[in-house]
Formats: sequence, C-alpha cells, structure tokens
Amino acid sequence: MIIEVVATAVWTMLPAYVPNNVAVLAGGGAPIDGGRTLGGRRILGDGKTWRGTGVGTLAGVVVAFGLNGMLPTLTEMGARLEPFSLGAAIGLASGAMLGDIAASFIKRRSGRQRGVPLPVIDQLDFVVGAISCAGILAPRWTIETFTLPVVIAVLILTPVLHLGTNAGAYVLGFKKEPY
Repeated sequence: MIIEVVATAVWTMLPAYVPNNVAVLAGGGAPIDGGRTLGGRRILGDGKTWRGTGVGTLAGVVVAFGLNGMLPTLTEMGARLEPFSLGAAIGLASGAMLGDIAASFIKRRSGRQRGVPLPVIDQLDFVVGAISCAGILAPRWTIETFTLPVVIAVLILTPVLHLGTNAGAYVLGFKKEPY
C-alpha cells in the first residue's frame, strides 16, 4: 500500500515537479514584473521571466502526456495510475509556476532578495499552486487522484526531492544557490 501511494504521488506530481527545473534552464529574457517595484521593492525580481514560465509550463504539460503514453505498459505491469486530462496537465504545470511566482512575491514583500531561502514556502509553494489550479481546471480528476494518503506522501516527498534537485542544479552550475 505504501509503495502504491508513493508511486501515485510521484506519478501525479511529475508534471508539477518539472516546470520549475525547466524554467531555470530556459530562463532569462524579460522579467514578468518588467522591472517594476511595489513599496520600493521589485514585485517579483529578475528570476521570474516570461520565457522560463512559458517553457516550464509547456514542459510540464508534455511530461503529463508523455506519462499518459506510458500508462498502458504500466497498467499491464499492475500499476493503478490515473491518466492526466488536459485540464489536469495544464493545471499542474501552470499551477506549479504560479505557486513559485506567488512565493517570489511574498519573498520580495518580506524584504528577501533573490536566492535567499524561505523554508517550507520554497519547498511547497508550487505544490499548493499545482493542486489548486488542477482543482480548478480538473476538479473531478483532482479529487479522485489527490486522496489524503497521496497528499501526505506529496508533502513528505516534495521537500526532499526539491532540495536534492536544487543541490544537483547548483553542482552543475545551473543555480547560484544550492537550495
């Protein structure tokens, strides 16, 4: 049962895990806030760009449909995983990006500079955004997929995976900070 819950949690969140990592690789270009400030501080900062957000969202949707393509083989092997609807795919991917953007807004309002950690929010902002947007765009799919055990697994696994991938991106030179 635990293995099934963990597998479902990872499967379900992959379209949300991928966008922020891809955004780091594809980032650069025009910042979403256009350099504007609010209360003397940048609204979001240079780290949130239109290109990174767009490419990251697209990557998450592509991952969802790539996973759907693998589903028949996994089902034959005994896995019980739900396919991603278009609304779920878009909701998870765009919601992950929106959650990250919202966290940047919160960090700028609290006076934190780009790259300065904000524990818990840094690890779970995109999870809240992803599940919320999926709930709006694919409510039935979200309710059926995100059972309480799956949500608990996501909340436990995500910080570990988040810190691990960020450390890897730092070591490879894609990020300026390892968190």
